[in-house]
Amino acid sequence: MMASITLSAGVRSNLLNLQGTAELKNVVQTRLSTGKKVNSALDNPTNFFTASSLTSRASDLSNLLDGMANGIQTIQAANNGLTSITTTLQSMQSTLNQARQDKSFQTQSYDIDTVAVGTAAAKNLNLSGGQIGPAGGPGIDVKLQNLMQTGSASATVTAGTAGDIDVTIGGVTKTVTLANGDDITAQIGKINTAFGTTVATNNGGKIALTDISGTGATVADHAGNANGTANAVFGGAPVVSYPPKSVDQLVSSINANSALTGKVVASNDNGKLRIQNLSTQDMTVKGAGNGKVDGAPASTSTVVGNSVRTSLSKQFNDLRDQITKFGDDASFNGVNLLRGDNLKLTLNETGSSFINVQTKDKAGNATAIDNAFFNISNTLASDLDSDASIDARLDIVKDALAAIRAVSSSLGSQLSSVQTRKDFTKSMINTLQVGSDNLTLADTNEEGANLLALNTRQSLQTTSLSFASQADQAVLQFLK
Repeated sequence: MMASITLSAGVRSNLLNLQGTAELKNVVQTRLSTGKKVNSALDNPTNFFTASSLTSRASDLSNLLDGMANGIQTIQAANNGLTSITTTLQSMQSTLNQARQDKSFQTQSYDIDTVAVGTAAAKNLNLSGGQIGPAGGPGIDVKLQNLMQTGSASATVTAGTAGDIDVTIGGVTKTVTLANGDDITAQIGKINTAFGTTVATNNGGKIALTDISGTGATVADHAGNANGTANAVFGGAPVVSYPPKSVDQLVSSINANSALTGKVVASNDNGKLRIQNLSTQDMTVKGAGNGKVDGAPASTSTVVGNSVRTSLSKQFNDLRDQITKFGDDASFNGVNLLRGDNLKLTLNETGSSFINVQTKDKAGNATAIDNAFFNISNTLASDLDSDASIDARLDIVKDALAAIRAVSSSLGSQLSSVQTRKDFTKSMINTLQVGSDNLTLADTNEEGANLLALNTRQSLQTTSLSFASQADQAVLQFLK
């Protein structure tokens, strides 16, 4: 058994003081090394657990910041897609405007072969293809000849008969009253007066009725004429002939045909019939070949379509395809807002505050941003034939630009909300961390001064302990 060591009261007192100083010095050194004045619940339970709670909440909010940052990038990726789609729509608009301004519709000019056309049989010029209908189909017929009916003239109207006859030319019927004794000149004059233009002429002592519309001219007794005044005027059934129309008459017939309006334009090209095809598709002309109009069904020529508008229609479709591709590629971290994906961002540590980011239509329904959303369909070259059709597509593109601006505005508003919440969360994290630090962090200046004071105290206590042990040393000297 080890014998106990007996210290004097003075030595023991100085030793206890020196040990206490060492303990205080250890505490100060711990605070300086950790930077905290509360390192465990034993140091200060209230401050320790309060600071721990604040730090935990700050940590939870810090984890949410990552989600917010990813969310902002996802919205930015969608915005990149919207910007590119907007530029594409503007290019499509420019393409349509260019097509509308282009008037390079092709033409063909033809001489009129009066010998071939002026026969005893009716002949037509047939137009098909282009805007009219399928090339080589039924098409639209344009009569190449005037329809003339000529009858033997009666010098006088038979006495005792009612002198009323019905003259029909070009679908218009006029009642003409002839007096007993009217010669052929008087009869012709009354017929022309009834129609307000020259439709009746003296053709070698015969009344010739001409209808430039080609529908025919007829003469009949007016109701109640029992003695056949019409026959008295024409001397029996009229003789039909087909003199060829002039170039100006053909131009008038084509341009006045409602079935060809906006599809074909005719003009007089220095005595030639010029036909312009107002289409991107080729137009077939039957009854005209080798630069001449002869009315023969075997004679065929082609007026080609507008190649510029055809090329612009392909360019329009290429741009349209890019809209879908931009939408497909505007994803971030597997989320694509332009394809209708929903981005849910949690904004607080309890999950009670969150925001859903999603592209929506006017009705508030989730939607993908694609050609179906914009109602932009694939465009055929024939869709650019008429200015009215181009204007309709321009209206669609204009609506698409308005729609994408609305979507961009909505995403911009949501992005602003997320960024504001991110800044708020950063501020809250800072507040929580400062609060936690205020409860646990040590004042290094103060602790440094404490350590310096303790070192001084420790030196003094060591010296004091040395003085206290000198009494014992005196006994040792006595023994010597």
